[in-house]
Amino acid sequence: MASRGNNSTFSVIGSDVVIKGDISASADLHVDGTVEGDIKCASLVQGETSVVSGGIEAQSARLAGKVVGSIRARELVVLKSARIEGDVQYDALTIEQGAHVEGRFAHSRPNQGQAKAPAAAGDKPGSPDKPELTLAG
Repeated sequence: MASRGNNSTFSVIGSDVVIKGDISASADLHVDGTVEGDIKCASLVQGETSVVSGGIEAQSARLAGKVVGSIRARELVVLKSARIEGDVQYDALTIEQGAHVEGRFAHSRPNQGQAKAPAAAGDKPGSPDKPELTLAG
């Protein structure tokens, strides 16, 4: 782990590493290897050759490899090399053209158990109650 100036840490799982088990980290995580288990961390960056077989939960995630499992992230970027098999829950979502996802997308809502009035035609995009979707070219 290398320490950054703001006392946070960054951990790397190399391309030759296979982890069988869940990972929970308060640090930012970069995964190039294989993880057979769930990942829970602050920020996840997944390399193109990486395979994650399990759920992912992160504040922010940038996915470029293969994921077989559900994903829950506040800010999610799915790159064109990504292959996802599972449901995706997000607050803000960016998908590059060419990315492959087999599953359902659901916008996270702070009060999912409560009924909400339908959106008015004049609501502004990008408001806190609106899902954000960006397509990258």
